[in-house]
Amino acid sequence: MSKIGYLGPKGTFTKLAVDTAFNGEEKQSFETIPECIDAVYENQIDIGVVPIENAIEGTVQLTVDYLVHQVRLPITAEIVVPIQQHFLVHGNFTGQLDEIQEVYSHSHAIAQCQQYLHKFIPNATIHFSSSTGKAAEIVSKANKPIAAIGNKLAAKEYDLNIYKENIHDYPNNHTRFVVLSKDKNIININHPVKMEKTTLLITLPSDYAGALHQVISAFAWRKMNLSKIESRPTKTGLGNYFFIIDVNQSLDDVLFPSVKAELEALGCSVTLLGSYPVFQMHL
Repeated sequence: MSKIGYLGPKGTFTKLAVDTAFNGEEKQSFETIPECIDAVYENQIDIGVVPIENAIEGTVQLTVDYLVHQVRLPITAEIVVPIQQHFLVHGNFTGQLDEIQEVYSHSHAIAQCQQYLHKFIPNATIHFSSSTGKAAEIVSKANKPIAAIGNKLAAKEYDLNIYKENIHDYPNNHTRFVVLSKDKNIININHPVKMEKTTLLITLPSDYAGALHQVISAFAWRKMNLSKIESRPTKTGLGNYFFIIDVNQSLDDVLFPSVKAELEALGCSVTLLGSYPVFQMHL
């Protein structure tokens, strides 16, 4: 039986994704994304699940940067989960919204609910927590009118009431979670595979005109569909970037080696971050 780590504590969306995707395995929560990734690298757990992108707020930069600059672990699967953000209050709270003094949640959750906060409780102080689950835990222990933004699992785990459901700004709210493991053969997710994906890390030799166009062209003329291209700083100086590219197909012995050879001929470095199945969850 595999031991699975996730961004905790109880009640996070990552825990919700893990519970939906994996059945029966031993599960352990971690306070931060780096702690979870480190635990996989150091063999404390077999599998780590961390968020990497939200449809509204974008990339979870901490996950990407830590995997690139600190700990290299292969991405062995991706889990896509619908996100429903709710306004959670203590069970003893029976007042009105304008009585709420503080709101706690993860920075991405706060960003996903800006319109609701601006319209209904513009004077409340916003506090960022390490996760939505941690925010719910804080509210559960408070003796003053504060609230959290989180999911139904968080409300259940910490005995909170859902004051208002679905307060996120846009209805089509999903988060991608990456599954990290040194051994892809232990990944057992009993759900239909939506698609196959390969993620590459590409570093350009220098910032020259047309460099990115040449990189994209290497995929385009081979009719390889790219679902995402994102630049991140190399942390070696201003203006130096690498690119994370998602290709919507699995790694093969023909197209990918030829792409790699073409890009390396241009002076680029190409690193495989993972070739893996994508699972779309329905909660």
